[in-house]
Amino acid sequence: MARLDQTIVRTGSRGIEINKVLKNTYMLLAMTLLFSAGAAGVSMMMGAPRLGIIVTLGGYFALLFLTHKFSNSSLGLLFVFLFTGFLGFTLGPILNIYLTQVANGPQTVMLALGGTGVIFVGLSAYALITRKDFGFIGGMLFVGILVAFVAGLAAILFSIPALSLAVSAMFVLLMSGLILYQTSAIIHGGETNYILATVTLYMTIYNLFTSLLHILGIFGDE
Repeated sequence: MARLDQTIVRTGSRGIEINKVLKNTYMLLAMTLLFSAGAAGVSMMMGAPRLGIIVTLGGYFALLFLTHKFSNSSLGLLFVFLFTGFLGFTLGPILNIYLTQVANGPQTVMLALGGTGVIFVGLSAYALITRKDFGFIGGMLFVGILVAFVAGLAAILFSIPALSLAVSAMFVLLMSGLILYQTSAIIHGGETNYILATVTLYMTIYNLFTSLLHILGIFGDE
């Protein structure tokens, strides 16, 4: 009987901890999305130029490394906002291009934003409601993202529009899978650090939006 009571207590404590991680993750995600949107707005108002692939990737990996390094301390929160703010700032010039140089640019941006929201909310809700364990797709996602990243660099360096479009389509599928994987990891206790969970989910939203923006921009630009 004592063992049963201990098991119930441990199960209850585990459930409370999982709910806490889930709540903190979504709260921090909402704040970082707002902060990132604000940074993008500032960048657009300033008319900031695109930073270039070297500066963008350098800032991305440096801030991502620091976020992971300090994910178990209060400094981790600072670097989360620096990371998401930096990516938001780099998004501003891209949005300016779509809004001023692409046919039906405002509609394209709104469609990409709406599509991103529908995909994220729909898949997150599916993982939360069904409580299926999607941990088995982790390895496939890692390989797929690595291949897509390398292919994306090749498309940029060698100016191959068809490859660039294919990479965007790949990222839509990969980020959709990553939403299921990360949400599943939280609710099954595989991810207990809400800072790392937030960074992962933020990146799925960021990549979904930019990929959909690219795809819709190509098909919508006469």
